[in-house]
Amino acid sequence: MSAAQTLYEQKRMMATDAVGLVRDGDTIVVPTGVGEPPALLHALSERRHMLHDVTVSQILPLRKFAYLDPETRANIRHDAYFFGGATRAGGQAGWVDYVPAYFSELPMLIDRGLTPADVVVSMASPMDEHGYFSLSLAPDYTMAAIRRARVVLLEVNPNVPFANGDCHIHVSQVAGLVESDEPLFEVGLPQIGPVQEAIGKYVADLIDDGSTLQIGYGGIPDAVVMQLQHKRDLGIHTEMIGDGILSLIESGAVTNRRKTFMPGKLVATFALGSQRLYRALHRNPAIEMHPVDFTNDPYLAARNDKLCAINATLQIDLIGQCGSESLGHVPYSGTGGQVDFVRAANRSKGGKAFIVLPSTAKDGTVSRIAPVLSPGTHVTTSKNDINYVVTEYGVAELRGKTARQRAEALIGIAHPDFRGELREAARRMNLA
Repeated sequence: MSAAQTLYEQKRMMATDAVGLVRDGDTIVVPTGVGEPPALLHALSERRHMLHDVTVSQILPLRKFAYLDPETRANIRHDAYFFGGATRAGGQAGWVDYVPAYFSELPMLIDRGLTPADVVVSMASPMDEHGYFSLSLAPDYTMAAIRRARVVLLEVNPNVPFANGDCHIHVSQVAGLVESDEPLFEVGLPQIGPVQEAIGKYVADLIDDGSTLQIGYGGIPDAVVMQLQHKRDLGIHTEMIGDGILSLIESGAVTNRRKTFMPGKLVATFALGSQRLYRALHRNPAIEMHPVDFTNDPYLAARNDKLCAINATLQIDLIGQCGSESLGHVPYSGTGGQVDFVRAANRSKGGKAFIVLPSTAKDGTVSRIAPVLSPGTHVTTSKNDINYVVTEYGVAELRGKTARQRAEALIGIAHPDFRGELREAARRMNLA
């Protein structure tokens, strides 16, 4: 038996014993999405009444574990880096708190001790012959947390791919290993309707062959992806790799050959999709998974010429401010990587930053293009960063435009039913 295998056997334990290493007052860092370890988090939930003042910090939890309970918030509470379906209701009710931050800067906040990281729990691939595990599903901020943590607990699952990139941890760095074999959580493609399809076509028409793409999650970004399969030599430098991007690879549209930064390599920081996607990551030399301070660093990402960033917003005002993470003051999601990639695309030679949104909400009764953002709205991307704004009615290009020109362009892509009142509001605001 090798030295690494001996260490593995010494550190293998039941999930209940592993979470016994958590102390009162600890902050537990959990990776994004599918990187969350269900056996460990179920065991933590069962032990929550024995703990006090423990915090779980995570972007985008996928499962509503029992510790997400307002009745036991004094035992374990959740601090969200980004709200998802499992935490949104708690965030809106006030018993889940959040940490405002750019996705790219979370590792820095952890490294500097501004955001605590006492314990890390993560999904991991089986160990290789050298004693390394791959945290392929979400190295994101997790690799930084591992550097700071007192305790690292891995849930080793044969369904987790062993990916390339800066996403590996040695058995000597681990305090506890828990084995599981349940299938990985799958997320299907969002539903795409005619509005999303129309927006997707406008964006796709502005993407040239040889461009490098960052594609956010949602119906509109995936509608763009569906209309890119006839393009040639696209590259990918993104935060999330999903089934939409996988379809572009399989169609031959993505080759990564013409990338000017890391040519030949698809770069991402977390995976969210089907079992087919997860299998595609396994020892694939064309795909690398890296921490988010690498993938989302605007200066590094901008080294890709013709970087096209495609991200969605909830509301935009007539001067170009985007509220992408709240409904008024009520939190909905989070900052995520939108600003990171908008700035990267703006810096990129030939780059294009797209903000996409349907023109209306609430069955056509509310315009998403508004004179001013709803009171209390969290401004995600500033007016100084916004360039292309796309609805089903067209494209408004804002960079370099005056405030009045911006208002005119945005009114031009608003729903026709609202253009009159938007023009009247613009006149009152001296924007027309």
